[in-house]
Amino acid sequence: MSELLIFERGQPGRSASAQFPRHESAHELPAQFVRSEPPLLPEVSELDVVRHYTRLSQMNFSIDTHFYPLGSCTMKYNPRGCNSFASLPGFTQRHPLAPESSSQGFLTCLFELQEMLKSVTGMAAFSLTPMAGAQGELAGVAMIRAYHVDRGDIGRTEIIVPDAAHGTNPATATMCGCTVKEVPTRADGDVNLDVLRELVGSQTAGIMLTNPSTLGVFDKNIKAIEEVIHAAGGLLYYDGANLNAILGKVLPAEMGFDVMHINLHKTFATPHGGGGPGSGVVGAGETLKPFLPIPVVGTTANGYRWLDEADLPKSIGRLSAFMGNAGVLLRAYIYMRLLGREGLERVADYAVLNANYVMVQLRKAGFDIVFPDRRASHEFLVTLKRQTKSKGVTAMDFAKALLDRGIHAPTTYFPLLVPECLLIEPTETESKQTLDHFVAAMTEILAEAASSGAQCKDAPVTTPVKRLDDVRAARQLDVRYQPPETDGGAQIVNAAAD
Repeated sequence: MSELLIFERGQPGRSASAQFPRHESAHELPAQFVRSEPPLLPEVSELDVVRHYTRLSQMNFSIDTHFYPLGSCTMKYNPRGCNSFASLPGFTQRHPLAPESSSQGFLTCLFELQEMLKSVTGMAAFSLTPMAGAQGELAGVAMIRAYHVDRGDIGRTEIIVPDAAHGTNPATATMCGCTVKEVPTRADGDVNLDVLRELVGSQTAGIMLTNPSTLGVFDKNIKAIEEVIHAAGGLLYYDGANLNAILGKVLPAEMGFDVMHINLHKTFATPHGGGGPGSGVVGAGETLKPFLPIPVVGTTANGYRWLDEADLPKSIGRLSAFMGNAGVLLRAYIYMRLLGREGLERVADYAVLNANYVMVQLRKAGFDIVFPDRRASHEFLVTLKRQTKSKGVTAMDFAKALLDRGIHAPTTYFPLLVPECLLIEPTETESKQTLDHFVAAMTEILAEAASSGAQCKDAPVTTPVKRLDDVRAARQLDVRYQPPETDGGAQIVNAAAD
């Protein structure tokens, strides 16, 4: 019997009918919408259903069960207290169209969240409406474009993006009608200033940067970059994906950024992964403050209210149906209130400490660190180019071998300019014991790779599903169930593993 197929747990006539929806008026449906035969559903008892899906959940990798050093994604522990408070009836039972007069508690939380975000970034104002980091990026670049158009400087249509940037950066710039110009990275991980000076001009709308970058280093020349862009008449956009590395240490506004987004679902401990939910709040300096997306929470003599088109006539408009992803916003607000200013600074302390500790330990174990002369930020890069060349063991083989050891793999093959790389982010919430366990697992895999490499190539062998044909699984995925007596049988679910 397959552990993955609930159909194979069933028996004819078995059911859990107590919770069936009752539709007494099915005869009123148009004839073309009425089934001629019942749908193919598993015939199982309620206890079978509970046990089956509980067992499947136990097969998953999750932050609740495994170490998750997923670089640039901060798959860290989400405090249960945040979930509990965000689930209070006053929040969950509030309708998004409820009047402001009966929403003062909710609006108070969002206004205070805006103020706290201003404090940790130096931005002049925030809008909480973007529903994800990518939408926050879209808002930021749209605001830059709106600013130039408002001034009649319509020729500024180029956005400069480093070659190590998140893939969403050039995609966002293109969606906003801009042309992307790529600036290379120097051998030490910093942006090439000489090339940047050649790229800028009257056509430059701005630059998109993450600092620390996805290379895991803080660009030492950030103030020089700011001077080059501002002198050319452009603006600076800050991708806040790696903000937890600098909380309380340096403000993006101090680095010269005019607009930024923050992934609340990364830095501020709201659930991240599995496709959402997300929140990419966007902040602006005084220059771009009038262009923020609406609504924004403002104050009046009688409390709080939504600021709309009448208050921000230059706004780029609305990005979501209501006010953003309320559940994520509340969790981030509660997380910041729980930690306080000193606690938020400790986020950066431990994020950077943990990353540097693991980096040093892996270097001692024989791994090749991409930037061995630089201090890591909250993440760092390992390249397995040497192992691939000598033994044919790739970064993906290391990733699969980690699964056998109960550890989710770091990010693989990103950024693209580093061959056979692992982008490792321990996060600030893991203990030294967990980090030592990860180092020991990586060292063990390195020893296997140095011998024959066969064990790594076969991994994983202890997981419910062994290594898939990734290309076939992506391009020919078929997860429909077919009874064994039909062509293909139940094995079609595991076709990609053949």
